Amino acid sequence: MTLSERDRRALVILGVAVVVALALRFWLGRDSSAPVVETTESVAAAERRLEHARKLAALAPVRAKQIEALEAELGEWEKGLIQAETAQQAQAQILQILRRLAGAQEPKLDVRSEEIGPVRPLGKERHYGEALVSVSFTCPIEQLVNLLADLGAQPEAVGVEEITVSAANPKEKTLNVRLTVAGLIPYKLVPERKGLGAL
Repeated sequence: MTLSERDRRALVILGVAVVVALALRFWLGRDSSAPVVETTESVAAAERRLEHARKLAALAPVRAKQIEALEAELGEWEKGLIQAETAQQAQAQILQILRRLAGAQEPKLDVRSEEIGPVRPLGKERHYGEALVSVSFTCPIEQLVNLLADLGAQPEAVGVEEITVSAANPKEKTLNVRLTVAGLIPYKLVPERKGLGAL
């Protein structure tokens, strides 16, 4: 039986393919597992690490309860945030609180001017913001102290940011007061800063 030229070429190609396949199997088929390295750690050190891991595992439920308690406390505290659709609405709510407190004073406080301040992030974490509002009025010192006490007793998270006091009428013992109040708001209400100031 004679082989045609085509059959001889096919046999040569088949032989080369078998040699290449065997070579690949030999080089790639080796066991590639990592060699076993002797440990230099003593049994006592391993037992100490195990004991430490057990202590951490025992503390996990306690820490989970602490986290739950802190989250509940944070939830209660966040109820005092000024809730509004926009920062301007939050500032309007702060003004309403100040007007209500001024009207509840005896005698009623007459607010001469109101000023809307900036809305800015509070801290670097950017979880909350603060909206500022300023009011000016004249009153005796007792009335100012009562107003500040009433402001601190509000369920909303509002507080004095700045206060400027000067003598108005020494005979009547009245003061000119400029009171800036900050209200805590969700961070989503803080407008994004654009331009060079945002860097």
